[in-house]
Amino acid sequence: MTSVQKITKRAIILKEAAKLFKEKGFGGATMRDLAERVGIEAASMYNHIRSKDELLEEICFGIGRKYDEQLSQIDQKKITYPEKIEAVIAFHIQMIIEDANAVSVLNNDWKFLNSGQMIEFKAMRNEYEKHLAALISKGIEQGAFKKINVSVALFTILSSLRWVELWYKPSRGISKEDLAKDISAILMNGVKA
Repeated sequence: MTSVQKITKRAIILKEAAKLFKEKGFGGATMRDLAERVGIEAASMYNHIRSKDELLEEICFGIGRKYDEQLSQIDQKKITYPEKIEAVIAFHIQMIIEDANAVSVLNNDWKFLNSGQMIEFKAMRNEYEKHLAALISKGIEQGAFKKINVSVALFTILSSLRWVELWYKPSRGISKEDLAKDISAILMNGVKA
């Protein structure tokens, strides 16, 4: 098997693992379940991955890095702080819609990471939250946002975005752009000066 085929098979395994973990939870999913979905023997799975834990780590850190990278890119843009927060909201919604299974695993199954990975994951999540809080704080300092508690604003935004994962279905008849626009309008009109 060529390295390209291994990469492709690994990508398929990761995609199916995210779907399986979302459906059954990390604890309820087995390697046998995953092998059946991918269409290979359970023993052959180990040619592509070391363990179920490795899959969880790769999904959680992969999505986490995407959020971090996008937040850094948004922060570098020469746009207003409200526009930056709106761009963050739009990116979260894009991720939820385009990679719903992996985002669900990140939100719900990170607690099954081994202790070393969990410490690293929590540190990454805390840095993301600090970075986003800094954008809100700078917006307050510049008068773009009301003088509000930054932590309340931060976790209201993040919690509001998290429910989208549970609620959104394509059959609801709303595009990701309209969903981002509507959520931004509701959240931002509560904090704009």
